[in-house]
Amino acid sequence: MSEACEALVSASWFNIASFVVVGVNAVALGLETYPAMVARAGAALDWVEYACLAYFVLELLVRFGAHFTAPAGFFRDRWNVFDLVIVTAPLLPGVRENVTVLRLLRLARLARAFRLFPSLRVIFVGIRRSLPGLGSFLLVTALLLYGYAVLGWMLFGTAYPERYGTVGQAMLTLFLLLSLDGITDTLQAGRRVTGWAVLYYVSYMVAACYLLTNLLVGLVLTALQEAHQDERAAASQGRRPEIADDRQEPSVREQLAQLHTIISDLERRMPDRPEVADTRTTVCSGSCGQPVAGRGTSG
Repeated sequence: MSEACEALVSASWFNIASFVVVGVNAVALGLETYPAMVARAGAALDWVEYACLAYFVLELLVRFGAHFTAPAGFFRDRWNVFDLVIVTAPLLPGVRENVTVLRLLRLARLARAFRLFPSLRVIFVGIRRSLPGLGSFLLVTALLLYGYAVLGWMLFGTAYPERYGTVGQAMLTLFLLLSLDGITDTLQAGRRVTGWAVLYYVSYMVAACYLLTNLLVGLVLTALQEAHQDERAAASQGRRPEIADDRQEPSVREQLAQLHTIISDLERRMPDRPEVADTRTTVCSGSCGQPVAGRGTSG
């Protein structure tokens, strides 16, 4: 049973089927946001939800069956624990009546797509690994925005109180300018107030919009590269030995067949050697006791 479940879990079509069910569940959840669709096909959407939930429970049982001989291995996988929580939680009495929590749990099923495909899992692991560096990046960004917000309050606080009246409003204005949306109009409005507006906004664009953005992209790309390397190492440790074993099996069989042929040849030859030895002994016993005719005549 454990081997059959393990073979089923490792099959490619099994992950594809799970991804399709996750997609169907997501579409059904989206259709429920349209009142007209709920009024027209509300019962059908409920049956789709029940069918998806039944498949998720069955999938979870199959994955548990793959670890039936060692159940602890099932709970060591964080994805299995995540699936167990989001699948069994809607079945609990307290959660089942709460529509908001139930929809959030159904929405969380979309995250199961990350465990089904290695490429998506690499992205998820890369984002998770970039979080420590992202914290430092956010701190630098906050300090930069705060510094420029104080300068903006000093330069434009009186002329544009709705944008730079306080440090908080100035930080919000500068944060919205990170996308460079409306930067031309903002620069022209600032030039009407003071000549330092050009230096202020140009330096802000270089420091915040270009340097910080490239720094963020570098952090994410480095984390994705490390996650991709780890995924390759895990694949080489977990899959390549199996491929090597499959390639070695024919050669071992061929060697055993050759060895069997050699042993068979030796067994066929072994009975012939004693007969040859006996023949030599008989000839020797008959001829060694009599003198050779040539030698006796000469003597």
